[in-house]
Amino acid sequence: MNLSPSIEALIEALRCLPGVGPKSAQRMTLHLLERDREGAVALAQSLRTALTKVGRCAQCRNFTELSTCELCTDLRRDHGLLCIVENPGDVMALEQSGGYRGIYYVLMGHLSPIDGVGPEDIGLDQLEARLNEGTIGEIILATNPTVEGEATAYYIAQRARAAAIRVTRIAHGVPLGGELEYIDSTTLAHALSGRTAVTDE
Repeated sequence: MNLSPSIEALIEALRCLPGVGPKSAQRMTLHLLERDREGAVALAQSLRTALTKVGRCAQCRNFTELSTCELCTDLRRDHGLLCIVENPGDVMALEQSGGYRGIYYVLMGHLSPIDGVGPEDIGLDQLEARLNEGTIGEIILATNPTVEGEATAYYIAQRARAAAIRVTRIAHGVPLGGELEYIDSTTLAHALSGRTAVTDE
C-alpha cells in the first residue's frame, strides 16, 4: 500500500525518537491524524519553540533558555562541588533524588574512540579550564557505569588530580550497564551518599 508522501514523511520523522520503530511510528502518526489533530498541532508548536529557544548553559552545558542556567546561578548551592554527568536526563534524575546540592557539568556524551568522539567533542577542554580556575574543591564522577562511562571518568579523574582537586565516584548502587535517567531516586540518593574516592589502584 502506498501512503501519501506527507504521511510517509511523518512516520519517518517520528522514527528519530529513541525506541520508536516503523510500527510504533506508524501507530503514532495514525493516532495524531485520526484522533488528536489538536494534540499534533500543540506538539509541533512546542517542538518548534523548544528548538528555537533552548540552548546550552555557558557554565554547565545543560539545556536552558538562559545564557547561564538557574542551577548555576543559585547561590544556595555548593559551587565548590561539581557533579559530572553524561546528559541532561542524568541532571533531572539526580535533582529528583533530592540528595545533591552542588552544581553540574553535562558532557552531552562520553568518550568513544570507535565512534570518533574525543575529549573536545564532549567539552572536556572547557571542563579542564574550569577545574584550573581554583574554585572547585571536589568533583563527583557520575558517568554511567558502562565501558565508555568508566573510560570517561578515568580521563577526567586524571585531569582533576593534576589540578589538585578531590575526585569521588558515585557508589555503584547503580546497576552495571544501567543509565542514570532510568534509576529510581532512592537508589540514586544512596549512590550519591556512598560515593568513594577514586585512586590509581
